[in-house]
Amino acid sequence: QVQLVESGGGLVQPGGSLRLSCAASGSIFSINTMGWYRQAPGEQRELVATIRNGGRTNYADSVKGRFTISRDNAKNTVYLQMNSLKPEDTAAYYCNADTVIRGTQGYRRLELWGQGTLVTVSS
Repeated sequence: QVQLVESGGGLVQPGGSLRLSCAASGSIFSINTMGWYRQAPGEQRELVATIRNGGRTNYADSVKGRFTISRDNAKNTVYLQMNSLKPEDTAAYYCNADTVIRGTQGYRRLELWGQGTLVTVSS
């Protein structure tokens, strides 16, 4: 079974930092883009940041200069370092991965989502 498992969420004061991690496991042959999305209560899910296999990154304007996405390809893991957190960053954060998996009938592309980890920024 292939899956993404996230960790690192929690409660932090404004101006603080958190680091999220997301590890992919299972019969994964390769991973192209990995990313983080977030969804605040009553809002649609939105892109936070993505990173391609070669390291090219993309950020939402709202997090540029504060958040940094990185990945360890050997561990199939993506990270999100969040600094200078604001109350408006409060949301459930979801990991996403564009994978190719090995199945009983060969290889196929599969998009994975994590279960979500809650980040609350409040004093």
